[in-house]
Amino acid sequence: MARIYIALVDTPGIFAYLIRRFLKQKYIHVVISMDAELEEAYSFGRRNPFIPVIAGFEKENKEKILRAFPTADYMICEMECTGRQKEQIRQTLEQDMRNRFHYHYAVLGLPFILCGRPFYQKNHYTCSSYIARLLSENGIQVSEKHFSLVTPKDFYEYPDKQVVFEGALEEIVHPEASWKLRKPEAVYEY
Repeated sequence: MARIYIALVDTPGIFAYLIRRFLKQKYIHVVISMDAELEEAYSFGRRNPFIPVIAGFEKENKEKILRAFPTADYMICEMECTGRQKEQIRQTLEQDMRNRFHYHYAVLGLPFILCGRPFYQKNHYTCSSYIARLLSENGIQVSEKHFSLVTPKDFYEYPDKQVVFEGALEEIVHPEASWKLRKPEAVYEY
């Protein structure tokens, strides 16, 4: 068996606050990765973490995200798949990355999600709808809903995942320094 990784993300901001209120959960953004360290990770979101209005398909740069959102929290989940599924997903991600400026954030689809009505405008996705469609096309069904209606909450509630990390993005970017972030336990000598 092979593995792919889904990162559920909590970042600050007004748009994130509104999504959190609607979903009633902490994690409001979804990232797909080929590895648990998020070295090869992709999502639909801000093209530049510092500019909220320009969004589309991008390869994640965790150092840049950390600079923009130093308090961001991540939950990284592992999902089993076949080696063939993982390779097909990787090829699609690489192809979509080459054509990333043909993909856009599905702003018009957001009201349809609120109403529970499927809506798809060619090459327009939310972070969760893109990943739901990609996985579904490769035999991994995260939700029974139409892909355009899938939200980060569906990934959060997906039973066939295993949480492998939950904590600050700082711990992922600088794992060697993470021991400094935790208060050491007292050592007693007898």
